[in-house]
Amino acid sequence: MSEVVAILGASSKPGRFANKAQIKLQEHGHTVVPINPKESDINGVKCFTSLTDYPEKLDTVTVYVGPKILETLLSDIIKAKPTRVILNPGTESEACRLKLTAAGIKVQEACTLILLDTGSYDD
Repeated sequence: MSEVVAILGASSKPGRFANKAQIKLQEHGHTVVPINPKESDINGVKCFTSLTDYPEKLDTVTVYVGPKILETLLSDIIKAKPTRVILNPGTESEACRLKLTAAGIKVQEACTLILLDTGSYDD
């Protein structure tokens, strides 16, 4: 199943996990929406400055920002109403998880790259 996936903390740097996730998500047929206020496009895909700038429905938000930054972006995530948020290693926050869950958003603490590699992304 193809999804629209926002990459919160998208990066144009090839060594970054967010960049690797973007490429792998695209390889798996997903539509990626890079989110980074400092970039205009990443890997040829238009970059949005925030989640609230993307006008269409998001299925998943995969997070590549630390917990302190994530806390400042929670209201944007809740407004975007994705079905799921993936908290990649190093982004986990119990307070954020609780707020997202209370808003009816499924939270998954996992690595997007591993989910894709193991075929469990769509589970």
